[in-house]
Amino acid sequence: MESVFKDDNNLLNGADGRYHHLKYVVNDKLCYFKPHVEQKQKSFSQEISYSLQQTPKFISPKFFYDKPGSALFEQICKLPEYYLTRTEIQILANLKDELANFLVQHNCNHNSYRLVELGSGASIKTRHVLDILQKLQSSVEYVPIDISEFLETSTTGLLQDYSSLNITGIVDTYENGLRFISNYDTYDNLLVFFGSSLGNFPFAESKTFLRKVHDSIKSTDLFLLGLDLVKQKSVLEAAYNDSAGITAEFNLNLLKRMNRELDSDFNIENFEHHCVYNDKEERIEMYLRSVVDQDVRILKGENVVIHFEKDELIHTENSHKYTTLKINQMMKQTGFKILRMWYDEPDKQFVLVLLSKSDNNKDDDDL
Repeated sequence: MESVFKDDNNLLNGADGRYHHLKYVVNDKLCYFKPHVEQKQKSFSQEISYSLQQTPKFISPKFFYDKPGSALFEQICKLPEYYLTRTEIQILANLKDELANFLVQHNCNHNSYRLVELGSGASIKTRHVLDILQKLQSSVEYVPIDISEFLETSTTGLLQDYSSLNITGIVDTYENGLRFISNYDTYDNLLVFFGSSLGNFPFAESKTFLRKVHDSIKSTDLFLLGLDLVKQKSVLEAAYNDSAGITAEFNLNLLKRMNRELDSDFNIENFEHHCVYNDKEERIEMYLRSVVDQDVRILKGENVVIHFEKDELIHTENSHKYTTLKINQMMKQTGFKILRMWYDEPDKQFVLVLLSKSDNNKDDDDL
């Protein structure tokens, strides 16, 4: 990567006057915004100290995606058992003409669409959308929002392949990134959220998040959302318990990250990856299991000692699966209108849902 210029004069303050971003300029086509390092580090140490002292213990899945974790996730996406990525890419490859027509019909202001992506990763799926936008407009602005600094390196390849592309990255949480975008300017956005990442939220929180998305976008914006569907338990559990052990390594990297960044002393060999499908809740549940009685010290932050019983679990992630009925109900409750649903045919393992703001924003919480 080219040398990065830190623009200290370009400081964007949050609505509370405390949370703010600094702009870093890589070149005339690539820049990104990041919160202060001190703020992010404080948040990580405080959240971990709190969550590991709860009953039951948990770690937020947003902490999976440091650079090593992001690289491991890209390996997971290529595994034969992990159907989600290749299935979603198949759908994207087949919907190009239809999605282009929706963009043209919905664009009342005759503006160019900016592509805003939540959780960009390696931007493989992004290319399918960029191909569509590049045919419709003379230039394309891409705004990836990702908590991982992997974003800074993954976007440079796009600039080499798309000459009309400009990129403004936001290295932050989805919520802060959406707040950033809502105050950015008045251009129309095509917001995309791939990989069924919405399923990582508890179901009630997923609706809260969708309401935040709804409140962050304009009536002229569109929202393309990928969701994984309910299917055979054996298929689901195999996708999160791959034979190569990459998902286990991805899960255990949370402990390695805490050792690196929080001066903790987790013995990785004293924990193992554990994953099951909960039929009642229609979700995959992922855990780290302590294989011995042990104490772990976390020095940075609050300097705490965490005790683990043998076989005690740390919950690290849920991945909710959806039915078409639940999707329709959820979108109605959060103020969205479904314009189109694209499935992989004939298996219908995954769906991409194109959404706009509904004319009727009545909120019905009965499910």
